[in-house]
Amino acid sequence: MSKLSLAFSPCPNDTFIFHAWTHGLIPEAPDTIVTYADVDVTNTASERGEFDVVKVSYAALPWLLDQYRLLPCGGALGRGCGPLVLTADGRADLNGARVAVPGERTTAYLLMRLWAAGQSPASIEVVPFAQIMPGVRAGRFDAGLVIHEARFTYPNYGLQALVDLGQWWESSTGHAIPLGAILARRDSERPELDPDRLTEVIRASVDHAYAHPDASAAFIAEHADEMDPEVQRQHIALYVNEFSRDLGTEGFAAIEELLGRAHQAGLVPRLGSIRD
Repeated sequence: MSKLSLAFSPCPNDTFIFHAWTHGLIPEAPDTIVTYADVDVTNTASERGEFDVVKVSYAALPWLLDQYRLLPCGGALGRGCGPLVLTADGRADLNGARVAVPGERTTAYLLMRLWAAGQSPASIEVVPFAQIMPGVRAGRFDAGLVIHEARFTYPNYGLQALVDLGQWWESSTGHAIPLGAILARRDSERPELDPDRLTEVIRASVDHAYAHPDASAAFIAEHADEMDPEVQRQHIALYVNEFSRDLGTEGFAAIEELLGRAHQAGLVPRLGSIRD
């Protein structure tokens, strides 16, 4: 079998999940060539079909399901883990604000647009994730949309949360928050891309990570932007959960709710089937 091109972020939740697979610890799993990239990069690259297996934003699915299928494991979906809109000036809304976001097709930005319906920001600028909080602190932006470990570190920048978009989403819909999805290329001629086998491999990698948490520690620290081990542990505890192993009925329903609402609001194309 040929090696699979696999792309995911350098964030602790992804390196925790994929450590065992990418280090040859899962018997008979396909070999991989790994690319580490922020989700805005993988969203765009996946439109060009650049990877075999890839972590993307759930918000990008309507543009990708013709080439890829959604795997029911390995991603980020949960409760209490939503994006935050941060400010330095205590403003009450985004009217007239210069806003930094981590990507146009990120789930975070889609949630912000749904929440901010009727508000009128002065500008939206896509900014590398690591530059958002420093940019808001320095006054380059009036507000910043952040994800991942920023939930734990934003007070260090003297910033305040204007809204917790996950809390807003959960209270508005009752659903969990769909953040990042794992997709596999549709290619029946390559047995290494069999979705059932890939699902088994990823679940085995998750199980190995939980069973041997210290085995991946150096790998996680090597790639993490935030080097504090406690922040890394908090990050993993928040974003790796039962949905990482199996989306289940609840997970699929949350995805369909998010993208159905977004389509009704005119923000994304109609979503095709996510269950085939």
